[in-house]
Amino acid sequence: QVQLVESGGGLVQAGGSLRLSCAASGRTFSSYAMGWFRQAPGKEREFVAAIRWSVGYTYYADSVKGRFTISRDNAKNTGYLQMNSLKPEDTAVYYCAVDHAVANTVQGYRYWGQGTQVTVSS
Repeated sequence: QVQLVESGGGLVQAGGSLRLSCAASGRTFSSYAMGWFRQAPGKEREFVAAIRWSVGYTYYADSVKGRFTISRDNAKNTGYLQMNSLKPEDTAVYYCAVDHAVANTVQGYRYWGQGTQVTVSS
């Protein structure tokens, strides 16, 4: 079993930055992938970014490419999502998820965190 705990959400003005963290426990993660998703009110959960844990390869949705950076700290079993140049349309609940392979779909991940709210004011 895998447990994921997100933190770092909050309220920020447009153009500002936030860094989300996702602390993982319960398994070793050398062969895992971590994804970040977000869900705005009334919308479906959508892919934001993903990372192959062992080699650090990264993948991004077009809407965040160049503004968001996904990374991980192997020693801490923690993943991060650095979000810069935030826009009001980035407002959502952000979720981290892990599974054995990288995917850009909700169905691709079995283990999910509880989510953290990010609100960007204009």
